[in-house]
Amino acid sequence: MTTFQDIFKSSFLENVASVSLLDMSLALILAFGLGLFIFLVYKKTFTGVMYSSSFGVTLVALTMITTMVILAVTSNVVLSLGMVGALSIVRFRTAIKEPLDIAFLFWSIAVGIVLAAGLIPLAVLGSVVIGCMLLIFVNRKSRFDPYIAVLQCDSQDSEARAAEFLRQNTRRCVVKSKTVQKDAVELNLEIRLKDENTGFINTLADLPGIRSAVLVSYNGDYMG
Repeated sequence: MTTFQDIFKSSFLENVASVSLLDMSLALILAFGLGLFIFLVYKKTFTGVMYSSSFGVTLVALTMITTMVILAVTSNVVLSLGMVGALSIVRFRTAIKEPLDIAFLFWSIAVGIVLAAGLIPLAVLGSVVIGCMLLIFVNRKSRFDPYIAVLQCDSQDSEARAAEFLRQNTRRCVVKSKTVQKDAVELNLEIRLKDENTGFINTLADLPGIRSAVLVSYNGDYMG
């Protein structure tokens, strides 16, 4: 028969002291701080269509959760084996549309693992370097970014004039699709600007036979 004395002698309760309260508190506080830093970098570098604040909060929580899990795993070998089996049944169904979001998820997980392993300088320095790299390269604006020009013309002659005008006023102009209807021609063209001035689209819309001209910044979200 199990007595209270047997319970207090169990290895389960002995593992409570395997990681000190100070170490746990320090690891979780640092995880929160670095997770918040990752969240701020994500907010500054977001280039998608709709910003999701819940994903930013998820980055902070994921950093802390990973730290907590790794602390538990490193304190008990038996628990680590059970944790592998438990996590193997977890399935994530949320689709990640932005490739950069995957990098932030792995960044949060990596920081949590490194912090729980006690490599605090590596976690801090690595996060600063990665954050600066993302802020520099993701926010870098380039006038050579692709644009999509959507034109509606009333004849083949106006189509030829519009295409020639774009070739003269842009760095690159390539027809992506063409829809022909009775007395109407619709063109989708990929263009690269010579500079940041988009005033040429106004001149293009005033050409004879051009019914409308639309310029859209293309990042993969507008075309199927």
